[in-house]
Amino acid sequence: MKKNEEAYLDLCRTVLSSGTKKSDRTGTGTLSLFGHQMRFDLKEGFPLLTTKRIPFRLIASELLWFIKGDTNIRFLLEHNNNIWNEWAFQTWIESGEYEGPDMSDFGRKSLKDPEFNQLYQEEMKRFKERILTEDEFSRKYGGLGSVYGKQWRAWETTRGETIDQLNDVIAGIKSNPDSRRHIVTAWNPEDVPGNMALPPCHTMFQFYVADGKLSCQLYQRSADIFLGVPFNIASYALLTHLIANECSLEAGEFVHTLGDAHIYSNHTAQVKEQLTRKPGPLPSLSIRSKDKSIFDITMEDLSIDGYDPHPSIKAPVAV
Repeated sequence: MKKNEEAYLDLCRTVLSSGTKKSDRTGTGTLSLFGHQMRFDLKEGFPLLTTKRIPFRLIASELLWFIKGDTNIRFLLEHNNNIWNEWAFQTWIESGEYEGPDMSDFGRKSLKDPEFNQLYQEEMKRFKERILTEDEFSRKYGGLGSVYGKQWRAWETTRGETIDQLNDVIAGIKSNPDSRRHIVTAWNPEDVPGNMALPPCHTMFQFYVADGKLSCQLYQRSADIFLGVPFNIASYALLTHLIANECSLEAGEFVHTLGDAHIYSNHTAQVKEQLTRKPGPLPSLSIRSKDKSIFDITMEDLSIDGYDPHPSIKAPVAV
């Protein structure tokens, strides 16, 4: 089994050559396969892809958002992170309080119709400014429901109590490292139908301690190979490093297990371009404040060193 960046590139080749054509909820269409696993040895470098530039700042700020248990996009916008905007924006434009131009078809039309795209950009700018400056508006329209941060940090039980899964798993790693129950799940069947802006794609992760090293395995039910998976790899590698640091362990492996792994039909040219590029050396991760709790880590505590990737490759997001 190939490791690190070659494992990702091998997945791309496999899906392009033997993936099954499938429809999907966005109407875009995909090439897909079911069931695939990649392994990343975190001692060989931080797995931030080098065959295209991946923005570590966005990955880190999103992960810190999850770790805080936050589900409102204000924190992300304060860090110039726009990757969750569309779902909150849609709640606003579909509300009775929205009085702007008709944006009901923004997910499809905004990428194709220049006039509509201009309106969309103007309304999105206005939406973001209000999220950042108006507390009540932010509370009402910035929230995404019971997404990752809520499930990780405040899972609601049928008894009306909450479970802090992330805190509990860290305590378990420290007190009983050989346990097989170091698990955090984001897939809450009660919340999936109507209380989440987007049902979790990365659904469950488990930690494993051996020889003083902490490893993590993620099960991801739905994997957008070109845009999403590079983020997921780096995000869970970072989470593994942060929890290893918290538990006085070294980082071991990140094991990425995929369910429906797919390349969108409007990403195939970009994937083929990426496959022409030669991978370079992986960068390294620096955690400056190693004595800080994972719950107190900030963006200023994290940096990537020695990252010299190929240029980024743009592709549309399927919403």
